[in-house]
Amino acid sequence: MPYVNLNHFSPHQRYKIVKLKKDLKAATSYQEWKYIALALDQATGLEHWKYDNVSPYYGYTFIAQRLTRIRYLRRSDQQLELAQYLREGLHHDLANIAHPLLYSQTFVGTKKLIEDYITTVSAAFEYIASNECTVFNLEEKIQYFEGASQAYGQPAVMFSGGATLGLFHTGVCKALLEQDLLPKVFSGSSAGALMTGMLATHTDSQLLDLIHGEGFYDHAFKFRSFLQIIRDRSGIADIQELKKFLRQNLGEYTFHEAFQKSGRHASIVVAPYVSSQNARIMNEITSPDLLIWSATLASCAVPVLFPAVKLTSKRSDGVYTPYMSSVRWVDGSVRSDFPQEKMARLYNINYSIACQVNPHIVPFMQSDTERYRQDVLSFPNRFIRHQAKNIALDVMDFARHRLEKMPFIQRIFDHGFGIIGQRYYGDINLVGHYGLRHYMYMLQNPTPLLFKKLQREGEQTTWAKMSNIETHARVGKTIENCLSQLKQQHNQLHI
Repeated sequence: MPYVNLNHFSPHQRYKIVKLKKDLKAATSYQEWKYIALALDQATGLEHWKYDNVSPYYGYTFIAQRLTRIRYLRRSDQQLELAQYLREGLHHDLANIAHPLLYSQTFVGTKKLIEDYITTVSAAFEYIASNECTVFNLEEKIQYFEGASQAYGQPAVMFSGGATLGLFHTGVCKALLEQDLLPKVFSGSSAGALMTGMLATHTDSQLLDLIHGEGFYDHAFKFRSFLQIIRDRSGIADIQELKKFLRQNLGEYTFHEAFQKSGRHASIVVAPYVSSQNARIMNEITSPDLLIWSATLASCAVPVLFPAVKLTSKRSDGVYTPYMSSVRWVDGSVRSDFPQEKMARLYNINYSIACQVNPHIVPFMQSDTERYRQDVLSFPNRFIRHQAKNIALDVMDFARHRLEKMPFIQRIFDHGFGIIGQRYYGDINLVGHYGLRHYMYMLQNPTPLLFKKLQREGEQTTWAKMSNIETHARVGKTIENCLSQLKQQHNQLHI
């Protein structure tokens, strides 16, 4: 949310702005939220910023030139030149038009030039796919858009851990689904693995039940007595209760079967209990026969809270068998909360949306304004954060390699090294905003009231970033829709 100095306004204007801000927080849909946000931009005078093309954060001259050229080629019906020109500039962040600070200056939207450019490019691709464009035949159009899709890439959403606070992720999915911006690639660890598993095992129509919380009110957490914990040292929560919860909500699908059902690429992060081995992502490519509930159970096996578990796969004849039977697995978020590089290699990812609700991470996350500030006053803070991280990593790395005789302490330092050494930011970041009460929610079993509260927080956080998400996604969605329609036409002709 942009900063507004109310001292620059009259009492009547201040009253109006304060009231609109309260209304914004109380909005119940994106349409309502956007209407109020536009009113705030008008009331605060921020609307004028959108019509000034100049900004140090993107190449406005370059974008203006391309926009003029595309319009000219379209008007003069130079179809081949238009198709070639569109392919030349096929990048989701061309000239930095997706720079985060271009979406933090106003309550909604960005520079009008950027919005016009995205709209014009999308319309031009639709024209190339239409019957009006005669320079290509149907097969050539399919080939053209397949190449464009490969060049442009696709987005991914990454869900962090956070126990019950992971219900925030349902609000993110709800907001994106309603605007037809929900990607087909997901990753999740710990609580985020449950969200990923739900998306993987449900079709689009079934997601309506997910959005309204069906199935989330079962008991995932059942805490064991002190004597049970001392007797077998298997964690303070009952792993069998969590296993039952996951099987009820995710079914008995393997990663391959889930992909065949939903068409979504789901990656769940797990880590071997042996700290010397790296975390892995399980999906329909790396582990097609692995049961999704089994991978999710392992990813939720937070040390101390749950014991390490073994994974289960399903053969083609339906028989369940051990997956790497000699290995036990734990929560993957400790070492790889957001596996961006691995997913990018597998799925041609062009940008990522990071949903972060981990209670030990959220307090240290910076806003876009804090991260991208370039003024002199920002450098001391940036230097201190950088040096503190490096010192902490050096200390933990030194300790974890010299405590072989104390494996429990060594594991603590190893987990600490993994937590501090990770990258927790994506291209777009949706971060929970916590008060003390949120930490009390962490290990509560979900209730309808808590579900709605955390879901609404996820929705409103996503609404504030929707303009940026749409800038990243709209051209890619257009290419995807054009390719789908062209293939459908091709299939109809060959029936």
